Amino acid sequence: MRLLMISALVLALTGCAANVVTDYKDSAPFGSYGSWAFAPNAGEGSFVSLDDSRVRTAVDREMKREALRQVPQAEADLLVNWKIVEEERLEQVGVGLGVGFGNGPFGWGMAAPPPVREVKEGKLVIELIDTATNEVVWRAASQRYLKERQSPDERRELIDEVVAEMFSQYPPVPES
Repeated sequence: MRLLMISALVLALTGCAANVVTDYKDSAPFGSYGSWAFAPNAGEGSFVSLDDSRVRTAVDREMKREALRQVPQAEADLLVNWKIVEEERLEQVGVGLGVGFGNGPFGWGMAAPPPVREVKEGKLVIELIDTATNEVVWRAASQRYLKERQSPDERRELIDEVVAEMFSQYPPVPES
């Protein structure tokens, strides 16, 4: 029973873990921003260019929710820059094998670790740049990853969820 309760608690805490991390310039006048535009190089360097329209659509939707209007770049208070940062990690696939023999506290054994493969993933990073100071005033990074093998619908759904979660933390509320 105790093990079941501990497992439920760990599962609940895992579900509460933040999927995005944000940072912001505490002196930025977030209340005075009323317009935005995409930065000229937004999305460049991302390893999957097909995600460009998915990210732009999601950002546009969230900026409208924040009552910010999209204008030409020269008139914007904020520029939106985004990129997908590629990361490689190793993933175990399958199970390892082992064999041993012996009796009592003594014995011999050999084991082979499970097979490993490289997996490329991308995390989405969005930055808002104040056009008056040309400084980043807000930044959000996803801790959920776009994977190579996701279908277009899965990628769109993940991008929509991540961007919505990012902008749920905009404008930032300073800690007192």
